[in-house]
Amino acid sequence: MIISVASGKGGTGKTTVAASLSCVIENSVYIDCDVEEPNGHILLKPKFEKITPSTKNMPLIDVTKCSLCGKCVEVCEFNALIDLKTEIMLIKEMCHGCDACRYFCPEKAISNDPHIIGKIREGKTEDLNKVFCDGILNIGEETASPLINDVKKKIKKERINIIDSPPGTSCSMMESVKDSDYCILVTESSPFGLHDLELAVDVLKTLEVSFGVVINKYDKSFVELEEYLNRQKIPLLLKIPFDREIAKNYSTGIIPVQSSDNLLQKFEQLADNIIKKCTAQKQHLITGEEDGKHG
Repeated sequence: MIISVASGKGGTGKTTVAASLSCVIENSVYIDCDVEEPNGHILLKPKFEKITPSTKNMPLIDVTKCSLCGKCVEVCEFNALIDLKTEIMLIKEMCHGCDACRYFCPEKAISNDPHIIGKIREGKTEDLNKVFCDGILNIGEETASPLINDVKKKIKKERINIIDSPPGTSCSMMESVKDSDYCILVTESSPFGLHDLELAVDVLKTLEVSFGVVINKYDKSFVELEEYLNRQKIPLLLKIPFDREIAKNYSTGIIPVQSSDNLLQKFEQLADNIIKKCTAQKQHLITGEEDGKHG
């Protein structure tokens, strides 16, 4: 089971929610896909046991075989290849390493040139002994999606995986949350929080991922947020109060569920509800498939 945690903007408390879920779900796996600025390790304090490089395959064109047909330029969705008529030029910063150019090259003139883009760290949390994995993108790298894809390969299908997504609604966020069984959108009681939540909701609807909302730093005076959720019939999963003590503990690396029995119970209930919902959805799909086969 895969539960992703995302947000339309940074600073909403996305990692706090993801780390809290990891704490209350037994035998969980925490996957930090916010590879440009991973900070889940600050809260969960893992002991890293393995660090491996992550690479993406850059195209290496053999000019002795290349016929300048332009097929590679045609199939490149990211405009990383330019046909200069006398040669095919690669713009490395725009290449996503999708390998389409090599696959479709009729002359087989393109081979893979592995390029290290970052590293993947794997370990276990010291106090909870739970699996932890994150990725760190090299400074200067333009595209995070290939590294995120590598980090997601560490998902353990037999366990409950918590994915900490990058903030925003870019390709990185979409790469992180796609294929999730459920996504928790974390927002805050502010006009900016509402605006960016609406963008994130549109993305998840496009990806057809089930989702609900957690309001962090909740302020009951900002009624527009809950009015939007009601209009759109979006489940409101949890309200986390705007509390000075929570912020103080967080600033010292203490997860809210470790300092508040009230929040601990709320997150346990949240996790239980989401797991039951995902299990029911999977069972419904299986039953539907079986009905289709017999029909």
